Parts: sequence; C-alpha cells; structure tokens
Amino acid sequence: MDYIKICDSKLNVEELTDLVSSSSCGAISVFIGTTRETFENKKVLQLQYEAYIPMAEKVLKQICEDIRQKWKVENIAIYHRLGTVPVKEASIVIATSSPHRAASLEATHFAIDAVKAKVPIWKKEIYVSDEPQWKENTECAWKKS
Repeated sequence: MDYIKICDSKLNVEELTDLVSSSSCGAISVFIGTTRETFENKKVLQLQYEAYIPMAEKVLKQICEDIRQKWKVENIAIYHRLGTVPVKEASIVIATSSPHRAASLEATHFAIDAVKAKVPIWKKEIYVSDEPQWKENTECAWKKS
C-alpha cells in the first residue's frame, strides 16, 4: 500500500511507521527531514513550504511506482508538511517496509532524493536578522547547471 499526504499540520513519525508496518516485513526504514537552525552562517527562524498539491501528489505517486519497480517493498509512506515548519520540526517523513533491510533502506534513500529532485514543493527560509529567501534544491530537475 502507498500512503501519501501533503498537509499543514505537524508530522507524526509513529503514525507513518504504523502505516507501513506489516507482519510479513522484518524491516522499516524511516527518513525524517527537519528544519535546522543555521544555513550559510545565517540563523534560521523557520521554513515555509508551498506546493501545487494536485501536481505534487501525482509526482509522489509516481515515485512510489518507481520504488516498486526497483525494490521489493510492502508499504510506502511519504508525508510532506506545508506552511510554517519551525526549527527541529519535520517537514518530510518517509517510511518503507520490506521483508529484508536492504530493500527498505535503498527505497527510502531513493525516495528522499526523488522528492527533492522532482516534487513541486517550494521552500522559503525565514532568518532571524536577514531577508527571507526562496531556496532551490540542488537536486531539482529544473535547476540549470
């Protein structure tokens, strides 16, 4: 089963691990992306995320399909938060389950890289004493080299 969600509420890691848990699986891998307090020597107050939700959900579903073509996984959950995400809180949680650890570890790694490269979610960094800045993921497909 694939679980995707784009929401504006605090993400709950336990909810995702419960969703992907299966009696046929011996592994659950989880990635949690959080807001850090500094970026390039600037003090970060919070991040703000925006998305065109229908398009973002479509791309997340495609990422799940891509994972299933590459690895034997049972369940996949990808939740991304929109709106304000304070320091130390999660903006994304990805969880995968599989019978053995290698598949879930590799699938989870692939998932975060694919989300950052493909999903149309935009991030603005809000600093304590500098002007806010929209940030582009270095991995994004539309970034010019």
